[in-house]
Amino acid sequence: MTTEAQRIAELEAQLAQLKGNKPSITIKIGNKQNVVVGGTGLKQRFPVTLYAQGWLALLDAADDIRAFIETNKDQLSWK
Repeated sequence: MTTEAQRIAELEAQLAQLKGNKPSITIKIGNKQNVVVGGTGLKQRFPVTLYAQGWLALLDAADDIRAFIETNKDQLSWK
């Protein structure tokens, strides 16, 4: 079940695509004081939501994540 905010974000993303805008990434504060990242730049339907501490840990691991993706690129989906 999608929330009204998720539906609005989906419609905004679709509108941006129809207008031919460059893919964008949006960042906002969620209902539970977490960080929500979404937009057409992510190329996925739903936004990614983590608490601030989780985002900082993920950003600290960015080099490891990039290396993992590069090592396993043949096994990953590229939609």
